[in-house]
Amino acid sequence: MRRRRWPVVLVVLGVLALLTWYVGYTQHVVTQLRGAAGSQGRMYGRIYRALLDTSAAGEDKTPVLFELAGQVKESGLPLVITDAEGHVSAAANLPDIPALDTAAFVRDLDRRNAPILEPGVGGVHFGDSPIVNGLRVIPVLQAAGIGLLLAFGLYALVERGRAEREKVWAGMAREAAHQLGTPLSAMAGWLELMREETTNPTMTRAVEAMTQDLTRLDRVSHRFERIGRPPRDEVVDCTALVDRLAAYFAARAPTLARRVSITSEHPDGAITTRGDGVLLEWVLEVLIKNAIDALGGRDGAVVVSAQRQPEGGVRIRVADNGPGVPRKLRKRIFDAGFTTKDRGWGIGLSLARRIVEENHGGKLLLADVDLGAAFDVILIG
Repeated sequence: MRRRRWPVVLVVLGVLALLTWYVGYTQHVVTQLRGAAGSQGRMYGRIYRALLDTSAAGEDKTPVLFELAGQVKESGLPLVITDAEGHVSAAANLPDIPALDTAAFVRDLDRRNAPILEPGVGGVHFGDSPIVNGLRVIPVLQAAGIGLLLAFGLYALVERGRAEREKVWAGMAREAAHQLGTPLSAMAGWLELMREETTNPTMTRAVEAMTQDLTRLDRVSHRFERIGRPPRDEVVDCTALVDRLAAYFAARAPTLARRVSITSEHPDGAITTRGDGVLLEWVLEVLIKNAIDALGGRDGAVVVSAQRQPEGGVRIRVADNGPGVPRKLRKRIFDAGFTTKDRGWGIGLSLARRIVEENHGGKLLLADVDLGAAFDVILIG
């Protein structure tokens, strides 16, 4: 479930960040517009004052004009004035570029805004103020925000449909497990009766084998009960787990046309971790079955081992001495639906990785070995 939540969290955080930035940026633009309006008001007031000032019969207005020119520079508006022959006579707010091609810059300004021809002055070429440039960004951000919201809505609808389907499948799985309970209990009673009544050694061995199979069926039914529910957090004895599974599959491995040995390895003493023992057993069964199938009709060996990691945690490895996994397929073997078997469903390794990574916070990796194939289940707890 954690893997499915992080896209939703990222989208929500992205939308919130975009909206926060958008609100802040529009407030900044409003502040700039207010400042520009105030600057234009002051400029108009000074011009009007100069026009009304009739003292001294035409007092020199040069200081006022210089002050107005300074305000134009402070506005950030790119401005170039050329004479009748096209030579630059004045400029303001040019870009800080070494060896600026002024003629090319003037042409660029004219493409943005038509120049103003002022008699006695020449041509006035101007660009866009920082406020106008900023306003151009807002529609793009609005479109991006709307697109992000639409994408989030579509993703939510898809996830809702998927969650509903998974809920139905989980309910069916739990109902199947519930229905299996009655016949399994009855079979257990009949086997117990057969064990008490028989004295034939062959029948006794058969009853013991059937009891083991019945126990495994009971575990499988418990697995289906776990579908759609949070995994358990309990102490799992990894040494006992690998010993039990190796013994179970060794008793059922081919021994006639081909011989497959299945053994377990681990150091002395218990190696424990925290997790869901039923789900971890499911993972190892998938890996062991794949290892047996990988031998492809030849003699071979499968080793199930458990050991502690130097950096902490536990590593459970299922290794075989078969042909190994081709390099071109290594990136696809964990994809749902991918299989190299004629009758395979392609969900075993995908399900195993999901159990290890999403339910236990660990890793399921294809190890790099010299012979055969080895899958490592890395558990941190």
